[in-house]
Amino acid sequence: MLQACSQQPYFGKLDYLGSLPSNLSEISGIDVDYKEHLWGIEDNGNKDVLYQLNLKGNLIKKLKIENAKNTDWEDLTIAQNGTLYIGDFGNNDNNRDNLIIYSISKNQLTKKTPKAKKIEFSYLEQTKFPPKKSEFLFDAEGFFHWKGYLYIFTKNRSRPYSGKTLVYRVPDIEGTYEADFLGEFTLCTNQNHCSVTGADISKDGRTIALIGYGFIYLLTEFDLDDFSSPSIEAIDLQYSTQIESVCFLDEGTLLIADEQSKTKGRKLYSYSFIK
Repeated sequence: MLQACSQQPYFGKLDYLGSLPSNLSEISGIDVDYKEHLWGIEDNGNKDVLYQLNLKGNLIKKLKIENAKNTDWEDLTIAQNGTLYIGDFGNNDNNRDNLIIYSISKNQLTKKTPKAKKIEFSYLEQTKFPPKKSEFLFDAEGFFHWKGYLYIFTKNRSRPYSGKTLVYRVPDIEGTYEADFLGEFTLCTNQNHCSVTGADISKDGRTIALIGYGFIYLLTEFDLDDFSSPSIEAIDLQYSTQIESVCFLDEGTLLIADEQSKTKGRKLYSYSFIK
């Protein structure tokens, strides 16, 4: 007697770890703390809430952040001292003049309602809000922390699409700044895959991971003061969903999360590579 066998879901080169809670259907940023707890946020118009998860995507707790508003939270990063930063710099229409990174200290994260400090910034190169569509270069969905600074990678929305990514840097201290422009590069010219939706740096500082829909880009041999000519390795994941979150678990493993989209998404994955 023949028995039907269930077909396993296909995740390309990604290893499935678990499904995320339903209130993280629009997950936009993740990072791992020193205890290997995963932290996540949602983007545009969702709650001013930070979620702590285990490495299977199960919810541990959620924290309402005081002194912070989710205009468009697009990524988060955790410094080595445990301070967590939330990037409220989503700017789809390139018309925002209120870009903010919220910082929440390690001690605040133990409280029921952590209080955030504000790092406000602007791009000196943007002079019109919005600029003409060929200069829609000032949305951002990825950043990381490294040695006292926050490095921001813009998401290209230009028409016609140029594929250009701009890189900026701001101090990690509360205040108001003009972001330092550190250069630009082009991952490719396919809008479906080459617009940066998440970023992180390895703990040894030697590799930067950028994510786009269906692709990982590993940057090496870069200069943190000048990003005009990094070495870039493109990896086709052979699985394309609305992936907007990436972080390093260890030097050779990435954690990746995608948003809910019809029957796909709202899942946590890992990807291992040999450096």
